Amino acid sequence: MRELERHQTEGEQLQREVLKRLLERAKDTDFGRKHLFAATKSYDHFARNTPLSSYEELKGDIDRMRQGESDLLWPGRVKWYAKSSGTTNDKSKFIPVSSEGLHHLHYRGGADVVSLYLRNNPQSRMFDGRGLILGGSHAPNYNLPGSLVGDLSAILIENINPIVNLFRVPKKQTALLSDFEIKRDRIAREAMKKNVTNLSGVPSWMLSVLNRVMEMSGKEHLEEVWPNLEVFFHGGVAFTPYREQYQQLITNPKMHYMETYNASEGFFGIQDDPADKSMLLMLDYDCFYEFIPSEKLEMKNNKYDYLQEQRAALESNHVSHFSSVISDAVPLWAVEPGKNYAMVISTSCGLWRYMIGDTIRFTSTNPYKFVISGRTKSFINAFGEELIVDNAEQGLAYACEKTGAQVLEYTAAPVFMDSRAKCRHQWLIEFSTTPPDLAEFAAVLDRKLQELNSDYEAKRYKDITLQPLEIIVARQGLFNDWLKSRGKLGGQHKVPRLSNSREHIDELLTMNNSNISIKS
Repeated sequence: MRELERHQTEGEQLQREVLKRLLERAKDTDFGRKHLFAATKSYDHFARNTPLSSYEELKGDIDRMRQGESDLLWPGRVKWYAKSSGTTNDKSKFIPVSSEGLHHLHYRGGADVVSLYLRNNPQSRMFDGRGLILGGSHAPNYNLPGSLVGDLSAILIENINPIVNLFRVPKKQTALLSDFEIKRDRIAREAMKKNVTNLSGVPSWMLSVLNRVMEMSGKEHLEEVWPNLEVFFHGGVAFTPYREQYQQLITNPKMHYMETYNASEGFFGIQDDPADKSMLLMLDYDCFYEFIPSEKLEMKNNKYDYLQEQRAALESNHVSHFSSVISDAVPLWAVEPGKNYAMVISTSCGLWRYMIGDTIRFTSTNPYKFVISGRTKSFINAFGEELIVDNAEQGLAYACEKTGAQVLEYTAAPVFMDSRAKCRHQWLIEFSTTPPDLAEFAAVLDRKLQELNSDYEAKRYKDITLQPLEIIVARQGLFNDWLKSRGKLGGQHKVPRLSNSREHIDELLTMNNSNISIKS
């Protein structure tokens, strides 16, 4: 806790220390030599010598690392790779997880979560029982000895201190099963017999497991199964759509919920104050942060175009053009509250000036606290409406509150022009509780989105540019069936929330048996 207190006033110093440490450690790698790490003495030099990157730019080096080569992006040989959702050109991407990254990016996050929770809840008895921790699965990496590829959660479970296994369920063999449906049943059977005091996992997958526990136990509320349950540490997807379902399942008013921002690339944020939905940005791990104002990316169609322009600038001698591009990214100490930024990271896993794909909005800078506002690829901007995930989550939560509905899963995409030359947003929603009046739900959602987003409101003005949104009710289990068909059921896989493309929603609609369609 004394170390964490430095976040209150020493954010810039912490981040400068991290950058210095990372550059010193990686100066003799292939990447470090190419980008003059040994001679880099300041952030400005680092930004000037090192281009921004996405997975596509690092993919060649990462594949060589997976084949067993050493000292490319990070010193030594990296044995573990977190398999994450696909890129433009590949079904999956493989994020390196070095030994330093494992301990100084991921495990440190877990330790700080517990520290902050115990600070806020000094009467906690969570260690009197077990933690139910959900994980994915892993497999050998190119059959290299000791090298693994899989969900980050599986890598964490595989390498965790054995002492932790005395305080967790399910057993390791169960936790690492690849078939989620079989794993869910086994987890439920194993956990029902234990004194579970805390939960950790992705809200959607945890809810599936807990519902199975309820079915097997025949109980009405979860505290009847685990009377000492006190906290759910959740992350991976927004909790808002699931909050009411958890509160119905767990009626104990003393139950706590604590959000974390942990991804395959690192552990970035923790909700340190239960009364504040924003998270504390973790500044003393092996992660140096930079931020690009979202409008800089939105001037282009996507981050790929942005990076193409940056690379062209780096290769040219046009100094003013080059300077304008590199100045788009700013360090932590130059951010402003209230603005949306695309996050850029440099880590001890060998990700250098890597655009992670998330956008955040700072709520304060002393300390640095933020909320996740969306994805650089997860938004709808087909007609200049710039609808982001943060708008969608708030709008759905409000519509549910006003109509008594509960949303289990959803995705949305534009209809660019139908047979009547009309454009609109199309929402495919799987409800756990369907609203009594779907038309009212659609209208409430539409009005709330206009209230939250002035660009959306402008495009909806008199239905001229954008018609009322359309809601299609998904049959029960549709999203799980879709994920299963893509080999992505369980683990850290997520349903894409918003997209400018109709690729995902058209696949889902093909699988959907429901013909119920309601417009606002």
